[in-house]
Amino acid sequence: MTSSPSILNLSFNNNNGCFSVATTNGFIIYTIDPFTHIFTRDFPNNGGIAVAQILLRTNILVLVGGGPSPQFPLNKVMIWDDNQSRSIGELSFRSNVKSVRLRCDCIIVVLLQKILVYNFSDLTLMHEIETAKNHKGLCEVSQSGEMVLVCMGLQKGQVRVENFARVRGLSKRTTRFVMAHDSSVECVALTKDGRLMASASSKGCWKIPALCGPNMSI
Repeated sequence: MTSSPSILNLSFNNNNGCFSVATTNGFIIYTIDPFTHIFTRDFPNNGGIAVAQILLRTNILVLVGGGPSPQFPLNKVMIWDDNQSRSIGELSFRSNVKSVRLRCDCIIVVLLQKILVYNFSDLTLMHEIETAKNHKGLCEVSQSGEMVLVCMGLQKGQVRVENFARVRGLSKRTTRFVMAHDSSVECVALTKDGRLMASASSKGCWKIPALCGPNMSI
């Protein structure tokens, strides 16, 4: 008798219109409203997926292997075209991938102590961000307007805020470190427009208003 697959991860797409379920056998896609099962992809030999991020409502996903029998190496991010049922690109690293975040223009790869931002169109590396040890792969990114990225800082309880703006046609990156907690950061969240952020530790939660735009001061 074949056992049911176990869930390894759940994630929304860029506009929260659907979500993907990564399992020990593959991945499943559902829409939110109406709640509908779209499709299931089971890999041969119960190939497991730890991360499955879908780009909007397209056939393109980014996948990371996981579970007892990973479909892909744990140190690779695979760009998967489900119409062709194959990988059309990949990113390889020296350490295991903790999580991945997507925007329409970039792929954000979270490693243990580093976050790498790649251009989606040609997979060129655009930015490197150093963090404290990030076992949970904590990172969130805005989906509209100027790109705002929040992640762990370099110290316990610290949140790092990266604001990628364009000033007079030129890219400008602003970095801020915020001591949000006395204990280790356990979770971060960000609104889609990048203007509000919340973080939580084992002892409580904290929020930062106006991360971008005309009122950037904390």
